[in-house]
Amino acid sequence: MTHVATLISNPARPALDDAAIALAVGVLATTQDVRVLNPGIAADLLFTPGGADDKAIAERLGTALKGLPIDVVVQPLAARRKRLFVADMDSTMIGQECIDELADYGGLKAHVAPITERAMRGEIAFEPALRERVALLKGLPVAVVDEVIEKRITLTPGARTLVATMRAQGALTCLVSGGFTLFTSRIAAMVGFDEYRGNTLIVEDGRLAGRVAEPVLGRDAKCATLIELRDRLALSPEDTLAAGDGANDIPMLEAAGLGVAYHAKPAVAAAAHARIDHGDLTALLYLQGYSRGEFVESAPADK
Repeated sequence: MTHVATLISNPARPALDDAAIALAVGVLATTQDVRVLNPGIAADLLFTPGGADDKAIAERLGTALKGLPIDVVVQPLAARRKRLFVADMDSTMIGQECIDELADYGGLKAHVAPITERAMRGEIAFEPALRERVALLKGLPVAVVDEVIEKRITLTPGARTLVATMRAQGALTCLVSGGFTLFTSRIAAMVGFDEYRGNTLIVEDGRLAGRVAEPVLGRDAKCATLIELRDRLALSPEDTLAAGDGANDIPMLEAAGLGVAYHAKPAVAAAAHARIDHGDLTALLYLQGYSRGEFVESAPADK
């Protein structure tokens, strides 16, 4: 047994019954072991591949599951549990895009949100798009950030459990965002990350100046953060896990031992090693072979 296919459904909508597992086993003719990680939600199928690559096998399994809301990830068993986790923030660890919510307070969300969407899809370059959107925020009171976090921002289900469990097993966790440290500092603390990185909004007299400190933390800087932390810890690439949803996450996902496109844009899902379209963030624990009984629940933090 050299590989594992992990089948995962959303804990809020369990869909992994015995029939679904049997369909998958039928595809993997060399399946030698089935390990249920959480009944109805996640299971590992250990097997030896017959030459096809991991993504091709995952696609075959997905086809066999006939449209069921079940994610399939295929990977080698070796170095499965990761020792470094680097995650995007907006629309990954939280459910919103912070810059869009800030813009809403200035009545500009209808203008800013489409730019954000195009940048996340990779249709326009991230860095100039960020500068353009930040310029539109000029004059907004910085105190609005507190209100946005309090009233608009929600953590993605499973976020705290994912980070708490990995940290309990000795992994380093880092939140890295093309968004702003005014948010990443708070969100990192709420979720429980060890470290955070982000862009710095320039503030003058208590108001946003419409400028971001240079250099802008974008796609290259996200990847560089992963490599920097990996080297600091003297880890191999296989020991690292990254998650994100936007085009500026692609280099980081490609550099990780396991790069996960989480409810991601199409170009990101196509580029990443694995994709999670249905599960919550605890899917990233099942991918590492954690059973539900091994999860560490983090106490809710105040916003």
